[in-house]
Amino acid sequence: MNRNFALGAKRAFDIAAAAIGLVVLSPLFVCIAVAIVLDSPGSLIFRLRVAGRHGQAFDLWKFRTMVEGARQKVHPFDTFLGDPRITRVGRFLRRWSLDELPQLWNVLLGDMSLVGPRPVFVEVANRYSEHEQRRLEMRPGITGLAQVNGRNLISWSDRIALDVAYIDHYSFWLDLKILLATIPVVITGEGIYGPDGRVRMHDLA
Repeated sequence: MNRNFALGAKRAFDIAAAAIGLVVLSPLFVCIAVAIVLDSPGSLIFRLRVAGRHGQAFDLWKFRTMVEGARQKVHPFDTFLGDPRITRVGRFLRRWSLDELPQLWNVLLGDMSLVGPRPVFVEVANRYSEHEQRRLEMRPGITGLAQVNGRNLISWSDRIALDVAYIDHYSFWLDLKILLATIPVVITGEGIYGPDGRVRMHDLA
């Protein structure tokens, strides 16, 4: 299949799936919003400035899982399993990856895809080597090949290798395989944090 056609079909699938997902999951969105409001003061949505395709910056949307102003307290990027900045509801949302659901809106806008290399902070992308910059050749994804092969438990270099392999060998069937493989990863909570219980700046992909 022609790669341009395949990428066009990927985008069409993203639009349809994201639109359906936003409608079907809207009651869950309301429940999460109420829980966040009752748990701690602050905004419902947390926006992160990340690098998208070709390095173009955009605001990634997540449900807020930390106290308001958390990035101004302690370290602006790093976090860990017992981080006191994470709220009670936030711990639940992170455990089940529910905080990522607003990224369906990013997919609908065209900033992201359902599947692709995970986005990183602009500050990280600005320091990419030539090889690492290959991650920016496709839209970042909500899930990806690295996420179903260890997530934060594998090294940064291994994640780069998996992301580049995904870009080189992209197909609709590979996307479908990754989406299906994401389900048990979410259920088990595999790789939410690194082997030492931390997520560091370069580990946020």
